[in-house]
Amino acid sequence: MSAEAQRIQPVRVDEDMVHHLKLKLPDLLPARMLNEFVYCPRLFFYEWVEGVFESSSDTLDGQAKHTRVDSGPSAMPLAEDMNSDGIHSRSVTLSSERVGLTAKLDLIESDANAENEKSVRPVDYKRGKPRDVDGVPTPWPSDRVQIAAQALVLRDNGYSCEEGTLYYAATKQRVRIIIDDSLIAETEELIAQARKAAVSDQIPEPLVDSPKCPRCSLVGICLPDETNALRARALRFEERCPVQFSLFETVEEAADAEVRQLVAARDDLRPLYLNSQGFRVGKSGQVIQVKDGDSLKQEVRLGEVSQINLFGNVQLSTQAIQSFCSAEVPVCYFSQGGWFYGITNGLNAKNVFLRHRQFISAGYEPTALSIARKLTVGKIRNQRTLLQRNHIEAPETALRQLKLLAEKAECASAIESLLGIEGSAARVYFSEFAGMLKAGEGSDNAHRGAPTEFSFDFTQRNRRPPRDPVNTLLSLAYSMLVKDLTITCYSLGFDPYWGFYHQPRFGRPALALDLMEPFRPLIADSVVLTAINTGMVTTADFIQSGPSVALKPNGRKGFFRAYELRMDTLVTHPMFDYRVSYRRLLEIQARLLARFLNGEIDDYPVFVTR
Repeated sequence: MSAEAQRIQPVRVDEDMVHHLKLKLPDLLPARMLNEFVYCPRLFFYEWVEGVFESSSDTLDGQAKHTRVDSGPSAMPLAEDMNSDGIHSRSVTLSSERVGLTAKLDLIESDANAENEKSVRPVDYKRGKPRDVDGVPTPWPSDRVQIAAQALVLRDNGYSCEEGTLYYAATKQRVRIIIDDSLIAETEELIAQARKAAVSDQIPEPLVDSPKCPRCSLVGICLPDETNALRARALRFEERCPVQFSLFETVEEAADAEVRQLVAARDDLRPLYLNSQGFRVGKSGQVIQVKDGDSLKQEVRLGEVSQINLFGNVQLSTQAIQSFCSAEVPVCYFSQGGWFYGITNGLNAKNVFLRHRQFISAGYEPTALSIARKLTVGKIRNQRTLLQRNHIEAPETALRQLKLLAEKAECASAIESLLGIEGSAARVYFSEFAGMLKAGEGSDNAHRGAPTEFSFDFTQRNRRPPRDPVNTLLSLAYSMLVKDLTITCYSLGFDPYWGFYHQPRFGRPALALDLMEPFRPLIADSVVLTAINTGMVTTADFIQSGPSVALKPNGRKGFFRAYELRMDTLVTHPMFDYRVSYRRLLEIQARLLARFLNGEIDDYPVFVTR
């Protein structure tokens, strides 16, 4: 096998272990998807094969401009019933079994008293503007093919179609397209290419430094620059010659090329936390209403919420649940004490092919061990960094031990060995955790009442149940983080319950726990330190409940504020040199794991802070 063939193997799995998942696509290709294929084959693959779609300002504007067209179909005579009266029919759906194509035509026109009564003209509405070629408005290649596809469908339904029209709303211009034999032949060939690409084992290559990418609504899913950069860097070290980086003269140029920040640094949507017992959640139109009995406590627009978190006895109406599922807003359920035990999702996990690859890879020991090693090493190194940044005076012995344990984890020969190494690192790390708690800071309870029996002294990690305030906060932080990563797994099409490092166990989101490992110190532990050291949570916010210590409602409110502040903090990605929030970073890292499992990159780059 050649070096290039080895590089693009999706997963290093013995073929005898794999039962190929046959890809069965719909019989008819939508003409709109043919437009996407000509524009960008990778975008076509995501939208048609994987069923992925994201709204953007451009797509929403396009939907608004199609409001009249999409209001409903109007009457359209059969070809044999055409007469000289002329037609003007909107939103007509036709298909062709011969070429395997279906099309929803915005408008079909014919001229009254035309010489050929069966002659019709499709008109397709576009939100943008045409190309300017020497002062002449010219259709974009993808639009030209789409109108030809519509003509093809019309012809196969008995109509005569010799020309079509593209209406560009931005400039209010009509651009005429002649449907000749060469255009029909080109379109039929593109249909065949699109169907072949759809059933391929490999997703099409990302575009290289393309001006198309910044305006694409799926750029945060595709990650074109990030994928190309990681592949080029791997190729540079392995001295291979990549064919996909033709824009650059050498592998070094491709590897060193700047990664454009095409992903938004932050998400505009925000989580909603409902912590008060007895509240009821309903909806009115597109507004979420939170009530206590008959008293309206809060209103939030559905379009402004990314997730809903319910703690304890909070009720949801059926109408609200249906709206959340339809809008793909996950609802997460916690016990009153913060134990994460459920999630309600819409039907948004469409990518069965990614899950198929996930299951194969998790069952193949070399791949699972490779991922597990990286996750463990990342966690230990990030623990060491947190100690260096926050400890009053980090002991050199502890820092040296963590460094040696990280190096040992890189060479671990089995997952069982990794578990032992991780446990040793945790003992070293938590033995110094108290040094990151600023004595006296955050423990002043004067503003919240009388002093309590609690303190923020920390001696060791304990859980199930946590028996002191610091461990209570750590457990809640880990619960919140695994919730967010479970949501991320579902949104990408992963199965959050099948992991590589954490082995499958009933009711445990093993993959979410895997992805969480490097982020435990950077997000969860950091949140606890911030909440205590800044007084966002004080010792007056805790209550003894049998052997366990629990947070009071006000304490949870302060903790949620600390958690969201951390998730909204911008951090520089060490491989791409751009800044994104921690919440966005979780999604990027999960998508990079998908790239690795699909064979697009040779290694999974675990996030390790500088």
